[in-house]
Amino acid sequence: MSRHLPIFPLGSVLLPMQLLPLHVFEPRYRELMDCLTAPGAATELGVVLIERGREVGGGDQRVSVGTTSHLVESEMLPDGRWLAVFAGAGRFRVVDWLPDDPYPRAVVEDLPDPAWDSADDAALAAAEEEVRQALAMAAELQEATVAPGFQLAADPARRAWQLCAVAPLGPLDRQRLLEAPTAIRLATLATEVAEVKRMLAFRLSGG
Repeated sequence: MSRHLPIFPLGSVLLPMQLLPLHVFEPRYRELMDCLTAPGAATELGVVLIERGREVGGGDQRVSVGTTSHLVESEMLPDGRWLAVFAGAGRFRVVDWLPDDPYPRAVVEDLPDPAWDSADDAALAAAEEEVRQALAMAAELQEATVAPGFQLAADPARRAWQLCAVAPLGPLDRQRLLEAPTAIRLATLATEVAEVKRMLAFRLSGG
């Protein structure tokens, strides 16, 4: 079933189970924050990657698969800017873009993941090993954004998304993970991170 959703286009990818801190300063997004924080208002926001263009000013080209998120914390600053934190939830596909006035909106359809299949347990374990090794190598280069000993959820579906969120990958790789079915997502994660490990190993060797 389709529904309307306010959208925040970004130069980065938000994944389910990931937190997104935002500094909101553009007038159109200030207006959006006013709506999201009004008493009794829905606090759901869609986040999509900007494929071409910039975050500020509009006129950007956006991907069609994004992540729904919920506002978990917000603070309005004296000059009207906002500091906010959103939590990634599920995935959606844009059916139709609506006019950007007063802020970007779209007609979307949710893309729920199927129930976890135990056949994917081995792929999850392999992907986790690759991610932890890559982060340990990045830590040696003092470039890790997450400590190698980080804790993950026991639930395998949540664990898989958390691994995607902390993996040292760029926006386009993360977008591929977001769009892929679970089994392909885990295989892609392991493959992409293995490539990152090769580059990190080369740098650690002094190359």
